[in-house]
Amino acid sequence: MIKNFEDIVSWQKAQDLTFQVYTLFKDLRDFGFRDQMRRAGTSISNNIAEGFERKTNNEFRYFLYVAKWSCWEFRSMLSLAKRIGYIQEDDFRNMYITVQDISKLIFWLIKSLK
Repeated sequence: MIKNFEDIVSWQKAQDLTFQVYTLFKDLRDFGFRDQMRRAGTSISNNIAEGFERKTNNEFRYFLYVAKWSCWEFRSMLSLAKRIGYIQEDDFRNMYITVQDISKLIFWLIKSLK
């Protein structure tokens, strides 16, 4: 049973993903790109948390959709990071798989609230 948003696996994974972004891009001088990656990652976990705390299933579902949309933004930015050469293939693959997993977990959480 989920009692706090910290118990939600997709939130935990999103926090881990964002930590990876902060670590991987900490020395990147392209501040706009770095900050957008951080915002996209942070948005995933923050929307899960905010939706959970709203206490109604309809509001929670809405924020979960927003979190899912942030996953798509993150994937887009991640692909660009690889293309530009900001990250290596291994880092790209690991984060891409993680964000896909988060998106799937959010999807199933949305389904469970209907």
